[in-house]
Amino acid sequence: MQHPGNSQHELIAVRHEKLRRLRSRGVDPYSGNLRPSARAAQIKDDYPAWEGKVVKVAGRIMAMRKHGRATFWDLQDQSGRLQVYIRSDRVGPDRYSLLEDLDIGDYVGVEGEVFRTRTGEVTVNARELVILAKCLRPLPEKWHGLRDVEIRYRQRYLDLMVNPGVLNTFMARSKILKAIRAYLDDRGFVEVETPVMGLVAGGANARPFVTYHHALGMDLYLRIATELHLKRLIVGGMEKVYEIGRVFRNEGLSSQHNPEFTSLELYQAHADYEDMMRLTEDMIWWVARKALGTDTITYGDDVICLRPPWRRVRLLDVIQQKTGVDFRKIRDDAQAVEAARGVGLEVPEGTAKGKVMEKLLEEFVQPGLIEPTFVIDYPVDVSPLAKRCESDPFLVYRFEAFIAGKEIANAFSELNDPEEQRRRFEQQAELRQRGDEEAHMMDDDFLVALEYGMPPTGGLGIGIDRLVMVLTGCQSIRDVILFPLMRPEGQMGNV
Repeated sequence: MQHPGNSQHELIAVRHEKLRRLRSRGVDPYSGNLRPSARAAQIKDDYPAWEGKVVKVAGRIMAMRKHGRATFWDLQDQSGRLQVYIRSDRVGPDRYSLLEDLDIGDYVGVEGEVFRTRTGEVTVNARELVILAKCLRPLPEKWHGLRDVEIRYRQRYLDLMVNPGVLNTFMARSKILKAIRAYLDDRGFVEVETPVMGLVAGGANARPFVTYHHALGMDLYLRIATELHLKRLIVGGMEKVYEIGRVFRNEGLSSQHNPEFTSLELYQAHADYEDMMRLTEDMIWWVARKALGTDTITYGDDVICLRPPWRRVRLLDVIQQKTGVDFRKIRDDAQAVEAARGVGLEVPEGTAKGKVMEKLLEEFVQPGLIEPTFVIDYPVDVSPLAKRCESDPFLVYRFEAFIAGKEIANAFSELNDPEEQRRRFEQQAELRQRGDEEAHMMDDDFLVALEYGMPPTGGLGIGIDRLVMVLTGCQSIRDVILFPLMRPEGQMGNV
């Protein structure tokens, strides 16, 4: 057991000495095996069915209490903790003496009968015990402060060991993903896989990661989205497709961003962004009930109901409501920049009108979008893959969905005019030449596919990590990614 004042080095040395003593007695703490017949939660939740039965349980020792010639352990497996009672006269003096060289954190197996103690605690009365893995480093005792938070993310295995809430979050994530797949599969969508590396990084405004293929002697890009390959499948005749997979964007670290993250993208022929709105609100409502057992979530101080229909607001209207700026009267980029500065938002000279609107949305509108909300009809210059609105050529049929102040979804009525798409790509290429590393690349192969004819299509992208954050109440994206990217130790920063 760890004692205050002992250095980590000293504590590790003590455990190594215990390992040496065990081996000198002919015990190899890494060669044992015991296959559990039940988990802790099963036994505790249905005690009457297990009372008096012999079970095999295995887990990590998380607490030790010695009373004369008897010892109590709290044994932890994936499902929870279970008390174990060990008596010298039952397991034998030689076996019982091994307990002197066991520590909190050691992984052990126990066989014995299930009973209740006089205090009502469900317990296994051990008659056999096996050492499965000696723990050579003391477990952390407390989790508080930035330094400990850093350790939690760097050494997630420790976080999972000592913080049951973390394990619950990742179990919920698994259930959410299974529910999404079940929802889409039941509605005729086909799950597919598309390339992670390619000649072009397209489908989003983002800076890509570049790698080098030595055999081919060429640069390749890690995908920033799955959109353009999935649309190729629509062209080929697959009418409902989706992919859940990793995408990579060469961007900064924050509570909302990790350079490697999980996205869901789906595409449906003969649909538009109105269909995607209905699908989004219905799917998330259904997934919450299926995975979490409720359609009402708590995020911070807010209690949020996910039941459809969700609120719908036009981007132009909501910006005007929050800032007083009417972009219907803004004629060019320079006026847009001036208007943003007039409400206290500093943006660089030459920023496009559409990007100014996005920045105003992010700064003044998004934090207040707590209840599920669709913000609809975005500028064309920040939506090069979406179809123009018939009533206003400056806008496209696009929405973003927000819950708890976080963007969780982005969707279009997809542009299927190959000539218009080429013009949009050429405009993006000009932006790249001027230094915009997030502008779209020209994808000639995708344009060739469009020239074969893509039916009217609705497309939807959902950030799985942010959705899990919202549904589980987590405040940082690193709380829902098992192994988030971290700066090297010693390089502190605002992440």
